[in-house]
Amino acid sequence: MTDQAVDIGSAAAVTATTPATASAHDWATGEFFGRKRELKDLRADIERTGLDTLTGRKAPRARVLLIAGRPGSGRTALAEELARSLSGDYPDGAYRARLTASGGQRVPTEETARGLLDDLGIAAPAGADADTLSEMVREALAVRRALLVLDDAADAEQVDPLLPDNPACLVVATSQGPLTGIVDVRPCTLGGLDTASAVALLAHYTGTVRITVDPTAADALAEECGGQPAALVLVGGWLAARPKSSVADATLHLHEVPEDPEQSQGAAPLARALRLVYESLPQPAARILRLLALAPAGLADAHTASALAGCSVSAAQTTLDDFAVQGLLHPVHGPVPQYLVPGCLAPLLLALTEAQDRPAERQLARARMLERTVRQLHSCRAVTEPEGSPARKKLAGLPRSLRFANERAAAEWLRARQPALLAAARAAVEDGELDTLARRLVAALVRALAAHRGTEAAAPELYGLHRLVLDVAERRNLHREKAAALLNLADLDAGTGRTTEALARYRAALDAARTAQDPYATARAMESVGGTYQEMGDYPRASDWYGRALAQRLARGEHEDGARLYGRLGAVHTYAGRYGEALREWRAAAAALRRLGDLPGHARALSEMARVQEYAGRPEECLRTCQEAVEWARRADDVRLQAALQLRLADTLDRLGDPASARLHRSAAERLMEDEVPAYEIRSASA
Repeated sequence: MTDQAVDIGSAAAVTATTPATASAHDWATGEFFGRKRELKDLRADIERTGLDTLTGRKAPRARVLLIAGRPGSGRTALAEELARSLSGDYPDGAYRARLTASGGQRVPTEETARGLLDDLGIAAPAGADADTLSEMVREALAVRRALLVLDDAADAEQVDPLLPDNPACLVVATSQGPLTGIVDVRPCTLGGLDTASAVALLAHYTGTVRITVDPTAADALAEECGGQPAALVLVGGWLAARPKSSVADATLHLHEVPEDPEQSQGAAPLARALRLVYESLPQPAARILRLLALAPAGLADAHTASALAGCSVSAAQTTLDDFAVQGLLHPVHGPVPQYLVPGCLAPLLLALTEAQDRPAERQLARARMLERTVRQLHSCRAVTEPEGSPARKKLAGLPRSLRFANERAAAEWLRARQPALLAAARAAVEDGELDTLARRLVAALVRALAAHRGTEAAAPELYGLHRLVLDVAERRNLHREKAAALLNLADLDAGTGRTTEALARYRAALDAARTAQDPYATARAMESVGGTYQEMGDYPRASDWYGRALAQRLARGEHEDGARLYGRLGAVHTYAGRYGEALREWRAAAAALRRLGDLPGHARALSEMARVQEYAGRPEECLRTCQEAVEWARRADDVRLQAALQLRLADTLDRLGDPASARLHRSAAERLMEDEVPAYEIRSASA
């Protein structure tokens, strides 16, 4: 075996909040064993003359270093140790993304790129495709000297779109094999640890005494584990939990574990080590361990484990802490205690639960977990509501373990658990058998994100959630929910400038709303279609659709919405230069708002009428309408609106050749604004 290594206790392996999300480099130094030759070769490979240099061309992209090895071989630890040692050479930081999810699925490039952009501090547009997002990543790294760690790549197609077009950057990738398709890459292939490093790793768990008294047994145990770091960690944890057991005992017990014929020879040591640990656990702990294979994104906290196994939260927390000590889980650093299931163990745990738990039991465990998550999300949102509100009263009736101390604690939980929450929503929808729970989970998550982050800041996550709702609605023929999802997606498309896509979705939402016989959604879709045509400058179509929406609203007695649509029609006619039609609509809007008792709205509608009269070349009418608008703004006690209308009145008087009166109105506007701004004062110490 070659000189190999493993990293123990390094935060590098556990600061990534999800396999699908990138995380900025914040890696504490952990104890690292061996791999000196590999580290030396990798550092030398950075300075190696590449093919472009040999042919006289400047390297167009970042150098790629590849560390290849089986899961559990320590490839990620080596990549992170290399990144730590090179941190001084890359002052713009190191960034990390995991390209394979905990369950073994490929992470879409869109998700990876979005996570990297988030860590780079760049807002990614909601609904953008993989090409757009990966191009944004490359553009961001083109002006940085940064290091990018791409962990567990399935193939070159996952890595290539993210490679910076900047030779000053460095990419360190890990995978099970070569990345055929990326030129000028020489893989550093890992096998098992050398005996000395393997024994040192065992001693980290057992202490030196048990190693010193029987060094031959320690060597034999290292060989029984195949020198595989993950297997050694598990066996070391097993010994640490049994201070009276010798290294020879561990060797004997491990040797007696039968090999799984379905496991390849290279993967067998890890599978046998896990079986040794698993069979030594009490039955409740063993059940929790194998059900952790169902944890979304491989991330588990006490509530996840409690719901999956049907045990108390305190018992689940104690068990998770024990698992972390034994190397079965990695603690995730952050404000919320949670743990990451190592990627190399996830498929083995899944095989255990599939072998020992009936499908109905696994489905029930998922349902309990989703139900618990929904209740946590309700609590997370309710804490943002005012004291005494119905949501707060309902919150007080929840168990203490489900309540948050304050809004900040809830926001921290939502931020820390967001990758797992999003993964839970995706998995529930993909399952197809828990659609009712899936819909409740997505709805609760949408509300919580909007309450804590706002719809604009949370737009990228909300876009994905609305797509999940659309998937369920189409599968279940839920036309009302389909219309709502399409409207929400179209709004986000429109907000990011994808007008054509927004128009197509608004029209599809209109069809779904009509099928569902939902008049509110029908009118909303009609109005949105009109707004999109207005944005595109197609004013005839915009006015046609606004007219349809107006008729729908008025037929249902929705006078507030009708008043707003009169105004939108007036604006469209104004843009089109049809001033007569515009005045008619604005008069109707003003009259409707006055009937509703909306005095500020009435004043604003009159102001817009004055604007149209000005455009139409009718200054005397504009002056009278402005004076009327000022009076209504005064009655509404809207000082800012009154001041703005006074200024418009002054401009109109200037055009009519009455500068003296114009100055009077401008002075009046200035006085109004001065009265609106409170004077600065020194407060007393007792105030």
